[in-house]
Amino acid sequence: MTDLLDGTYLNAAGTRNYKLYLPTPRPGKPTPLIVMLHGCHQDAAGFAAATRMNELARECHAAVLYPEQCRMVNPMGCWNWHDIEHQSAAHGEPSLIAGMTRHVIAEHDIDPTRVYVAGLSAGGSMALILAEEYPDLYAAVGVHSGVPSGVATDLFSALRTMSDGPAHATSSDVNLRRRKSRFVPTIVFHGDADKTVHPSNGEVIHKLSRSRKRRAGVTTMPGDRSIKARTRAGPGARAVTRTHHLKGGVPEAELWVVHGGGHAWAGGSPEASYTETGGPNASREMVRFFLQQRLDLDPDNRA
Repeated sequence: MTDLLDGTYLNAAGTRNYKLYLPTPRPGKPTPLIVMLHGCHQDAAGFAAATRMNELARECHAAVLYPEQCRMVNPMGCWNWHDIEHQSAAHGEPSLIAGMTRHVIAEHDIDPTRVYVAGLSAGGSMALILAEEYPDLYAAVGVHSGVPSGVATDLFSALRTMSDGPAHATSSDVNLRRRKSRFVPTIVFHGDADKTVHPSNGEVIHKLSRSRKRRAGVTTMPGDRSIKARTRAGPGARAVTRTHHLKGGVPEAELWVVHGGGHAWAGGSPEASYTETGGPNASREMVRFFLQQRLDLDPDNRA
């Protein structure tokens, strides 16, 4: 596996370790950064091996940051996305991960307009919170087998949502109080045979991302269109229904439903935990989606 650098980040919310992959720099070209949040029962190095994200990052000269949950904080290694104390930019784990992201940007030649966040399960749910709380930090978000933010505020409601799906979740009754002005492009993967996180969670994340676009007042442009198609990558691969929305020819929201897929990273390493080799390569598709997104840091040009 590609060598990973060890690091530690500290702020008022606590301390977390991380692993960092740095590519060979391209002269005169700042480096994109992908922040990857592992799921429960995983750690940073294991998640890097499972997703094989470093291999793709090497191809496109991107850095990859792997924050690691502290087992003293959560014995199962889960990010605490379900706890209301960790759902706001003001405190908790979102502030730790965002602060760690900014630290890496400042320490290395990172392009601040091309910073992305993704995760699996609890990590995917936390990635979504980060994108919504820090829309001027993360240019896009990837959620694999995660849960919409705002549908759980404690362990009981989290378990209920994971097993049954978000109850009557719409843009009006899901907690949108903290959504900032910018629409964050979102790519979602979910297996329709997931027995840990109900597949309807992925559908709701996708639907709500579209609702937030409308709330942000994003205008329609020539070339905007929605496409839904069922495909199979090849012999032995799982069928996929992909729904994607294009704005000016660029994807801004995608939902990949992996038919027969379980609670696992699609296209991951067969030697790692919580991965499935069949179906689409979620890592490659997320990188493709991410690198087409860029932040506009000029306040005069924001929608």
